[in-house]
Amino acid sequence: MTGPGVPTIAVADLPADAPVLDVREADEWAAGHAPTARHLPMSELTGRLGEIPADDPLYVVCRSGGRSARVVAYLAGQGYPAVNVDGGMQSWAAQGRDVVADNGRPEII
Repeated sequence: MTGPGVPTIAVADLPADAPVLDVREADEWAAGHAPTARHLPMSELTGRLGEIPADDPLYVVCRSGGRSARVVAYLAGQGYPAVNVDGGMQSWAAQGRDVVADNGRPEII
């Protein structure tokens, strides 16, 4: 799921108050996301680099960990201290971490 050289952390090892950047698309975000996450879709990333949080490290999440691994590889190449959240929001939800949704009924899509 993650490529060589991509810094990765398991959801279980992620601090509860960790800064999270969610790179899923708007419909996925609306359906369910981490309560403290910030949203910046992968498809808009290169045009919105100025909005990347300056957190160190910056934990990047998607649905299962594939897109976020690509984003982490890109951000690392740009000098950002990014770390991929292995298993993504699927793993996040499976481990019982809080998930919130725009409609009040969170699900991970």
